[in-house]
Formats: sequence, C-alpha cells, structure tokens
Amino acid sequence: MPVLAGAEPFRHEGGEVAVLLCHGFTGSPQSLRPWAEHLAEHGLTVSLPLLPGHGTRWEDLRITGWQDWYAEVDRELRLLCERREKVFVAGLSMGGALALRLAAKHGDAVSGVVVVNPANKVHGLAAHALPVIRHLVPATKGIASDIAKPDSRELGYDRVPLHAAHSLRQFFQVVDGELPQVTQPVLLLRSPQDHVVPPADSARILSRISSTDVKEVILEQSYHVATLDHDADRIHEESLAFIDRLAPGLVKEPGLGKEGTTAGG
Repeated sequence: MPVLAGAEPFRHEGGEVAVLLCHGFTGSPQSLRPWAEHLAEHGLTVSLPLLPGHGTRWEDLRITGWQDWYAEVDRELRLLCERREKVFVAGLSMGGALALRLAAKHGDAVSGVVVVNPANKVHGLAAHALPVIRHLVPATKGIASDIAKPDSRELGYDRVPLHAAHSLRQFFQVVDGELPQVTQPVLLLRSPQDHVVPPADSARILSRISSTDVKEVILEQSYHVATLDHDADRIHEESLAFIDRLAPGLVKEPGLGKEGTTAGG
C-alpha cells in the first residue's frame, strides 16, 4: 500500500549530534515532523522513521507486532551511531516506550532520552481480554488526534487492530521490566489532560528508571499529541536545551548548521 501523504519518514543530515524520533501506535511521522524540522533547523542530524504497518491503512498494522516496530528504530539507531558523535533518542506515547528500550539496550551509545506522554501499559479491563477477543473482533475505535488545539489534526488510523494492540500490551510488559537499565539523562514531558495515556504511566516510568539526571515538564495546555498541540514550542525549546546541555556547543542557531538534506519516503 502507498504511504499516506504526510506520513512519510523524515531524515536530515546535520552535524555530529543526532536525534532519533519515534512516533506512536497507529500514528505516523506526521505527528513529530514539526519537532524533527525544528531540530534539523538547529543543525542536528535527525531520523524520524515510519514504523512497519503504519502510515497506510489499519489492516497493514494488524499483521505486525512490537518486534517489527522495535527492529526499525533499533536499525536506525545503529546507523546513526556509526556516523555521529552523540545520539539522542526521543518519542511520543508508544514511541516513548521504544526510546526507553533503546536506551536500556544500547547503554552508553545513547546520550540522552526525551519522551512526551510516554505509554507504559494498556489500561482497562478489556486489556486482559485481548488474548481472546483479538480472534473475534478485528479492530476497535481509534485513538488518534487527541489534541486540544482546534486547527490541529494527527494523521493516524481511525481503527485499532486488536492483534497489534495485544502485541503492544506485551511490549509494554517487556519495557517495564527493562526500565531499571535506563541510566541516561531523561527529559519527560507530559500533559495532565491526556485522554489516551494516564499520568500513572509517566509516574511508573520515573519510579523505575535508574537515571539520576531527570527533568519532568508539565504541558498544561495540551492533550496526548502534545507535539501538535499548544505546547509544541515548549517541547522544541526544552528538548533543544536538554541536548545543548549534554552536548555543549553542538546545537547551532538556525541557518548556521551543517548543510544537509531532508528526505521523505
């Protein structure tokens, strides 16, 4: 299936600091593209891949699982580490869980972690029924576009395939067990009004990671997809300041970074 217009991956060849951005479950790179472009404008190398099964139609997601999604970002991270001096990982929602697992598994190769409304668990009684109900019901209503800003929309599926949701639940259990292996500096940004991921997920993550350099930022004006919401600029500023502190002198003013290219598709 062709990739939906706007859901294409984004890449920019910048300087010696690289950022790998991971989008969320049933979403696409579109939800993080303004963030990716902002980082690129400041001279950073940026990779924002399209996860398998995403950005086309929900039926394509049904035949993928967490191993496929993680393998994609793991491959991207390895490529960045071969080419750049410092590499940061970042993500929204499930993308936050992917970023945290990358940090847990790759250790010192990851210089820092930025997560926005990171997910840690599939909540509700229905979650426990997923192993059975996924064989009876193909999909349920979508979770995309939880945004307070009236003129903003997330490009995501309007259905959630339950086979993939079951795999997502298994992935969260894996990541939860690995969180103590996360020792890198962490910037966690969360929305108190989030209709997809409750505050308990961020609290759980912060309580289990082993990082000592941790900052939590509250995004008061946004819902779940804060990267497209009222606090998008706050996310851009906080993440750049976080990277600049850990890689001093390598974040550039717009227009002063290394020449690079962006690519979609």
